[in-house]
Amino acid sequence: MTRSKVTAWVGGVLYLFLLGLLLTGAPRASGTVHAVGSLLAVSLLTGVLRRTPLPALAMTLVGATAVVVVPSHDVPASLAMSYQQSYQEPYQGQFLSYLAVDLVLGFIVATRTRRVSIVAMAVSFTVQLLVIGGFGGGDNLTVNSVIALLAMAASCAVGLLIRERREHAAALRSQEVAEAVTAERLRIARELHDQVAHSIGIIAIQAGVAGRVIETQPAAAREALRAVESTSRETLSGLRRTLVALRQADPGAVASEQASFAPSPGLADIERLAAATADAGVRVDVRFSGEQRPLPADIDLSAFRIVQEALTNVVRHAGTGHCRVAIDYGDEELSVEVVDDGRGAAENGSAHGFGLVGMRERVGLLRGRFSAGPRPEGGFRVAARLPLPEPVGVPVEAR
Repeated sequence: MTRSKVTAWVGGVLYLFLLGLLLTGAPRASGTVHAVGSLLAVSLLTGVLRRTPLPALAMTLVGATAVVVVPSHDVPASLAMSYQQSYQEPYQGQFLSYLAVDLVLGFIVATRTRRVSIVAMAVSFTVQLLVIGGFGGGDNLTVNSVIALLAMAASCAVGLLIRERREHAAALRSQEVAEAVTAERLRIARELHDQVAHSIGIIAIQAGVAGRVIETQPAAAREALRAVESTSRETLSGLRRTLVALRQADPGAVASEQASFAPSPGLADIERLAAATADAGVRVDVRFSGEQRPLPADIDLSAFRIVQEALTNVVRHAGTGHCRVAIDYGDEELSVEVVDDGRGAAENGSAHGFGLVGMRERVGLLRGRFSAGPRPEGGFRVAARLPLPEPVGVPVEAR
């Protein structure tokens, strides 16, 4: 038997002991005093109530009923006349002891099933009605019954309100978990798409070049195969890094494995990305403007992925050998623009793929602005504006 269970049942025994002492150890000069005493003694049943509410309800019903029905001790003769004059209805104050029953009933309604709550309410109401009808007497029978009914209804209403609030909070937590899972799944999908789509596009082009010139230009074929190997290794490293990030069950293993891989890419890798794209047959003109400075990791990665996906679309769909990438470090936002003079989206329908959807989602998560579409003069334009956090200023002490 666990310590909490022992403590709970010790409290239950003490409750019965103190209730018996209250009823038999002193004259019943005031039923209200005994009712209040029994109400306070219910605090000893807290452990029992948490573990087994129905036995706790039974104990409080027994205790409250005992306060009403147990005969009084003899009152001294000198006080008999004043006692009868002061308490024409000797059992009116004792009915306050049923407030303890109502408290326990409210807890049952708040924490247990509806079937259990209905049974507890029926038993409690029946016992109270029978005791009030048998021992209330007089003209106050109706009043006492109505008050008992209202008190029980109020406790059940409070318990029901607590139950509904708890269920609502649980539903909100479940919704938050589901949304977090969905957001993480979309993030992983974007990362995998951006990594694989760009790399596979370059690999396919380089492999095609190697296949066409392997007999006539062995040196060019070897160079293309080296590009395939390099791109494959980078893609494998990125995929392994993504998979390691998913293995959160063993933080130590994650930390040790992450240390062996390169960090997530950012705008510092744009030149390398442009060189890889040039190897695939599209020359990239990269232009930086503004004060280049370190950016938050999420903004840096998202800007890189936007450029990467835009270049992938140029390689796969634009049908041109040249494009421009402009990156502007503004004071309040980072501007990224990729422009080509190719076929646009009319012939290939690239605007309907997952690439633009992923770019739009990335920008939306950072509360930025995104646009993509054909240019009037021909070609395609992808533009994103990502808000930058305000720099943290160093306070200067006044002299």
